Amino acid sequence: MVRNIGLIVSLPKKSCEDKLCPFHGSLSIRGRLYVGTVESNKSSKMIVVSREYNRLVKKYKRYERSKSKVHAFLPHCIVVNEGQKVKIAECRPISKTISFVVVEGDNKNGI
Repeated sequence: MVRNIGLIVSLPKKSCEDKLCPFHGSLSIRGRLYVGTVESNKSSKMIVVSREYNRLVKKYKRYERSKSKVHAFLPHCIVVNEGQKVKIAECRPISKTISFVVVEGDNKNGI
């Protein structure tokens, strides 16, 4: 049974018993939604997502590209590799550095 998390995302194909999964557990989604690239997936439950954005430099009245890294929880039902695009959503703090969860992985560069 898959829960409705309130976002228009593709549902995971696998099932999991993780209580921190937004689809099969009880973790609620709130706040921000980011799209980024997976920098590292060496941990079994966490990935590092790099996101790029434009930042205004007031002195020169121009924009510059900035990049930041965000740690996100990876449920067992979603499989991602380094270099893939992912969609992450804000949730309650899971650990000291993790306050986001992966809700959709890149399937055929569709994000």
